[in-house]
Amino acid sequence: MADRRLTGTGIGAHSFETEEGIDFAARVNVAYDCPQGHASVLPFAVEAEVPNIWPCHCGNLGVLRTLDGFKPPDPKRKRTHWDMVLERRTVEDLEELLQERLTLLRERRLRAGVLV
Repeated sequence: MADRRLTGTGIGAHSFETEEGIDFAARVNVAYDCPQGHASVLPFAVEAEVPNIWPCHCGNLGVLRTLDGFKPPDPKRKRTHWDMVLERRTVEDLEELLQERLTLLRERRLRAGVLV
């Protein structure tokens, strides 16, 4: 039994693979600058298409350093519930619907004996 045990290897702690015979893809470092003054340097494969903008860790969009005068697009404004309602109905439709609902509520109160 003693001849079958593993000693001093720390199974899972180290990789026994080497980098012999491995050809890594050629890379290029690309720099992006954000409006807050942050700089991000990212490695890309030489064959890869490098984007003009890249999100910075602060939430802004970084601009490719080699592009002069490039203005990143404005961030999308979040749609509110009101915006989504206005996509489905016009203000006139909403006013008409409001009047119908108010009429129903008033009739229900009159039936219950509560004065409006």
